[in-house]
Amino acid sequence: MSRIGKKPVDLAGATVKVNGREISVNGKGGTLTMEHRPEVSVRVDEEAKQVVVERDGDSRTAKAMHGLTRSLIANMIEGVTKGYEVNMEVHGVGYGATVQGNKVNLKLGFADTRVVPIPAGVTVEAKSSSNLTEVSVKGIDKQLVGQTAAAMRQHRKPEPYNGKGVHYKGEQIIRKQGKAFGS
Repeated sequence: MSRIGKKPVDLAGATVKVNGREISVNGKGGTLTMEHRPEVSVRVDEEAKQVVVERDGDSRTAKAMHGLTRSLIANMIEGVTKGYEVNMEVHGVGYGATVQGNKVNLKLGFADTRVVPIPAGVTVEAKSSSNLTEVSVKGIDKQLVGQTAAAMRQHRKPEPYNGKGVHYKGEQIIRKQGKAFGS
């Protein structure tokens, strides 16, 4: 039984339109659309200003899609009203990130520069200081923002000895002790 799916989603300043299985959410940030699964039905309660998700049966798949659909709609509403942001840091001597057009160039200690494309609907900003580059990934689609940040991190994950690499801001890196020399 899905407890998340039973909870209605407040509109919070967004307009939601349901046309068959297609859901369109419009807000100050932009417009997002998705097609929900046939195991659930979605309706907009205009009086209460809420979106209600109901499942059509009690099958395992219907129960799973009930909570998932509700969460996806809640993420879409939050995205078009507030937006999403992932902050990252690039640590290391000679490491850095620059934004050129619709791609991010990462210098991560390799012989070449790693290039990560920026998808439409996502903006990336990079600010550099001495040994630290702060990268901010912003957008209205939660999945797209997270996927872009993960693609940048994938090129050089933080290593446990010096902490060099690309990591999320506030991420705790478990450090290891280096080699101990005999006395």
